[in-house]
Amino acid sequence: MTPEGVTIRNPDKLFIGGEWVAPLSGESLEVVNPNSEEVIARVAAAGDADMDRAVEAARQAFDHGPWPTTPPAERGKVLMRMADILEKRVPEIAKAWVAQIGGLAARSEGMQMGSVMGMRGIAALGEQFPWVEKKKGQMVDTAVIVREPVGVVAGIAPWNAPFGIMLNKVAYALIGGNTIVMKPSPETPLEAYIIAEAAEEAGLPAGVLNLVPADRGPSDHLVNNPGVDKVSFTGSTVAGKRIAEVCGSRIARCTLELGGKSAAIVRDDFPIEAAANILGNTITVLSGQVCAMLSRAIVTKDRHDELAEAIAKVMKGIKIGNSDDPEAQLGPLAMKRQLERVEMYIEEGKKSGADLVTGGQRPAHMNKGYFMEPTLFANVDNKSRIAQEEIFGPVLCLIPAEDEEDAIRIANESNYGLNGAVMTGDAQAAYDVARKVRTGVVGQNGMRMEFGMPFGGFKQSGIGREGGEEGLWPYVETKTILLDAAPAVV
Repeated sequence: MTPEGVTIRNPDKLFIGGEWVAPLSGESLEVVNPNSEEVIARVAAAGDADMDRAVEAARQAFDHGPWPTTPPAERGKVLMRMADILEKRVPEIAKAWVAQIGGLAARSEGMQMGSVMGMRGIAALGEQFPWVEKKKGQMVDTAVIVREPVGVVAGIAPWNAPFGIMLNKVAYALIGGNTIVMKPSPETPLEAYIIAEAAEEAGLPAGVLNLVPADRGPSDHLVNNPGVDKVSFTGSTVAGKRIAEVCGSRIARCTLELGGKSAAIVRDDFPIEAAANILGNTITVLSGQVCAMLSRAIVTKDRHDELAEAIAKVMKGIKIGNSDDPEAQLGPLAMKRQLERVEMYIEEGKKSGADLVTGGQRPAHMNKGYFMEPTLFANVDNKSRIAQEEIFGPVLCLIPAEDEEDAIRIANESNYGLNGAVMTGDAQAAYDVARKVRTGVVGQNGMRMEFGMPFGGFKQSGIGREGGEEGLWPYVETKTILLDAAPAVV
């Protein structure tokens, strides 16, 4: 069972060792459309034994298969073939995303196509990355520095951008010569099936890529499997801490892209109306369910009330609608538990003494689906729960500051450090403020994204980076070979 317009050849099976196999668990996962609250897909659910099967297949393919020793340029060609196959299926992938989490249909194809383009950039690293370097030594004649694959990778992706995030992990793992076990979110498994079908069609050797959709229990079992050399995880900080503990106990590698509570500092030179348009429209992107979301806005006290009024005006003009409505600007939250989480934080905000300026309710005209109005709290205490904890919904906190230095202090007063913004017409000022904010990415005048550039967080927002050449480094090990003479061939 799959959504209309999405064709999965074996939704009732797992992809392990190059074959589509029935799950030993005998169980399945149900996917619910957040617009209609109806089940729109069922796929196989892996159990603990299935996880062990997948890791063993990946282990065999790494230890005894040709992929790790295939020249990187040749690996890149296989990835390019996968990208060609996936590009043809972008309309399907777009429909899957809309059906599973309620992303806006009007934005979906462009988003998924961007992910395929990103894969092509990673594939190109097969020829561009410094896989082997010869250097003159001080104590030896020649040192050869080589980059070799880490081993078996467990790629665990979240539900909000399931195709792009999983594809990123797959592409980096494969170009590095690793094998991978894909574990998509149980809410959004369909894209991973399409990736597995593309890998099979492109001729990837058996066991190099495996697919095991599962819920939390078997996922934890996968992370604990000693055959897994590296875990690449994108998701909540709570889950990331658990993965870090497990990996740390056996010195397994891990890359963690976790939560955020990113701050936008509005400098005094930036027009109120322009700031309101950016902030009010940004918080509605994917219903606020973006790890890099600008969910805190910091402005000097004398401009606070004016900005609050302007943001509220923007929010009240946002059109809420079903994902397939071409005029909708705000769709549903991805699932019932996410709606309940957002409602809980709105109640916490009210209790904290912050001013609920607008929103905070389910829209009256939507009697079905997991919808929530865009919500603005003003005069927020930065130490309150709504300012410190990731809500993952269309809720914006407006925080007053004494001056610019105080705004920077407030921005840094957080356990997170994933993203940020500086609202100013002065690029030098944006740069200077950005250097003082402890976060992995800072954009001038909005939630800026630049695919192909390093992305990741400071503090509890994660470990490691994805994007560009930096994204490949966590998937390789560096080996130093010390020689009495330069080898003829490297």
